[in-house]
This record gives sequence, structure tokens and C-alpha cells, in this order.
Amino acid sequence: MSNSKTRSSFGLWLQRFIAALLLAGQVVVHLLQGKIHRRNTLEQMVTVGPESLMIALLTASFVGMVFTIQVAREFVALGAVNIVGGVLALSLARELSPVLTAVIVAGRVCSAFAAEIGTMRVTEQIDALYMLKTDPVDYLVIPRVIACCSMLPILTIICLITGLGGGLLIATSMYNISPTAFLDSVRNFIQVWDVCSGLVKGLVFGATIAIIGTSWGLTTTGGAKGVGQSTTTAVVTALLSIFILDFFLSWIMFQGMGSAVIG
Repeated sequence: MSNSKTRSSFGLWLQRFIAALLLAGQVVVHLLQGKIHRRNTLEQMVTVGPESLMIALLTASFVGMVFTIQVAREFVALGAVNIVGGVLALSLARELSPVLTAVIVAGRVCSAFAAEIGTMRVTEQIDALYMLKTDPVDYLVIPRVIACCSMLPILTIICLITGLGGGLLIATSMYNISPTAFLDSVRNFIQVWDVCSGLVKGLVFGATIAIIGTSWGLTTTGGAKGVGQSTTTAVVTALLSIFILDFFLSWIMFQGMGSAVIG
């Protein structure tokens, strides 16, 4: 009985995942046709960006401070205090800032997308849009995709700067590393491509979060219980997708490249 239920749940999840891939294709086609609902897009940009900013800043600052504590402690013992800032900058730019920002937005925004659109689905508001000759992809999906794709890279850059600020605070106050040495290390280690890679990841993660959240909402069934299930599975799927995509993006971007530490 349990195995049958598990197979049924996986089959449903697979169907919804395939539906999300098809929705991604529809979004690309509609964007190429210039079908953008501007007012909805601006509203969603506010939801994704400014309303997520505070929690993203808090997370980035504490991550930068914790990472510095772990790294500086070992590097001070090795007499390599002049590379603490550079190692922190590389870690934040390439991985920590884009991934953690995407995780925060997925938890906050992806769940909201799935719940809002799922409620519209079970209360037949989506059917009402069709009766009004309004395509739900144009009205509901594309504004959210554009908002996530535009706001995630911006949040990533802000979190990178905030994380470096938190690291600088800990390095100077707890380990007596001079601000000049810390910032010189950041400047010597980090390169334009490191920052660009984080922006690319933010863009991809933003599209992923929006597509999964809206797709799970559009395929919601079963009333209030179905909305709750859609919200939960949408967030879990988005987080899993972020980590998997992060691996492949990192493999593509940095495999075989020269070392920032040496070069």
C-alpha cells in the first residue's frame, strides 16, 4: 500500500515537472512575441526584490561573518592572513551569494506563487481569465518570470557586498587584520568573471523559481489541501533544482580555468 502510494506521488510529481518544462517553452515563445503585462510585472518585481531585501541582507551578513571566522582562524595559524579577504570574496561571488539568495527567494516567493495561483486554479479564477480571452501565461507567469530574472542578479550583487562587509567587520575586530590588507586581498583575487558567474547563476535560478512556482500553481487540484501540497512540493522542487543547476553551472563555468589564488 505504501509503495503504491509512493509510486503514485512520484508519478504525479513527474507529470508536474514535465508540465513545468513545457511552461518554460511557452514562456520563451511568448517573450519572443513581446507579450508582457507591464503593470503586473512591476508589482511582481516589488514583491521579489524590495520585499525580500532585508532577509537577504541579514543572511548575507551573517554568512560572511561565519565564513570569515572559520577561514581566518586557520589562515592566521598558517600565517596567511593576507588571503582571507580574497578567499571570502571568491566564495561569495561564485557560490554563496547566488545560491543563498536563490534559496531565500525560493522559500519566500516560490511558495507565494504556488499558493496564489493554486488558489486561483481551485476557485476557477483561471477559467475566468480564459473566458475574458486573457492568457494566464501572459497575465500570471511571464510577469513573475521577468521579476525573478531581473531581481535575483541585483539581490546577488547586494548580498555579495553585504557579505564582504560582514567578513571585513569580523576580520578587523576579532583577528586584527587591517582593512587595507583585507580589501587588497579581495581586489587581487576576485575578477570580473567571478562576479559575472554569480549574476548568470542568479538569472538562471530566478527563472527556475518562477517557472516551478507558477507551474505548480497552475496544475493544482483538490481544493485547499491541494494548494498546501502544491506550495510544499513547489518549494522542495525549486530548492533541489537550484542545487542541481548550481553543480552544472559551476562545472561549465570553472572547469579547467586557471587558479585565482596562483594567478
